[in-house]
Amino acid sequence: MDKDYAKYLLNKTTQDYNLIAKHFSGAREKPWQEFSFLFTDFLSSGEKVLDIGCGNGRFFELCKGKASYFGIDSSKELIKIAKNRYSEANFQVADALNLPFSDNYFDKVYSIAVLQHIPSQEFREQFLKEAKRVLRPDGLLFLTVWNLWKWKNIELLIKNNILKLFGKSKLDFKDFFLPVKRHSLFKNFYYHAFTKKELEKLVKKAGFQIEKSGLITMSFGKKTQSNFYIIAKNKT
Repeated sequence: MDKDYAKYLLNKTTQDYNLIAKHFSGAREKPWQEFSFLFTDFLSSGEKVLDIGCGNGRFFELCKGKASYFGIDSSKELIKIAKNRYSEANFQVADALNLPFSDNYFDKVYSIAVLQHIPSQEFREQFLKEAKRVLRPDGLLFLTVWNLWKWKNIELLIKNNILKLFGKSKLDFKDFFLPVKRHSLFKNFYYHAFTKKELEKLVKKAGFQIEKSGLITMSFGKKTQSNFYIIAKNKT
């Protein structure tokens, strides 16, 4: 993907989240319980934790009273909400590709449902490079992405892949724009549809040792949403 276009997509995603921040936060008042084991089973008292793409800060609730929590997000509107919800936590607007923290600063780094919004292989590698840089040796990375391989998305994926073959799309293969009908403020959100194998390969290439990987499935009434997850150790 052209680097300037990838930068445009990053900025577009940030602005999209600014536009829907209130609605987005309202639909995510509490941490997803299906994800809670990533925090409760691994956190130790006194550790420093970074939540990349923290949104409204809801995962702070799983760290409160145990770990020192830091949340960053590119959306200034979501950070405003996070600060109002949890004044005792550390929140700031920041770029995940250029984290404002020193090397080896954190014991644990979390990225929950963020990487699917990062365009281009180059920027995804930079995202993980920064996560590794701020994570102490042998610290753990917790990474999740949406499993976007649903029938309703496959048509969009096939369409973009065909356009890409004929030089008619600026997106990469397995990228697509998803129409968001319930939000009237904008039309399309950028996504990259990871496979589990692709995600594991990317994490290994960044210098992490995968400790565990799998699928997390959530139920929303009659509907389900699955997410790939990886727990990986920072090997130096």
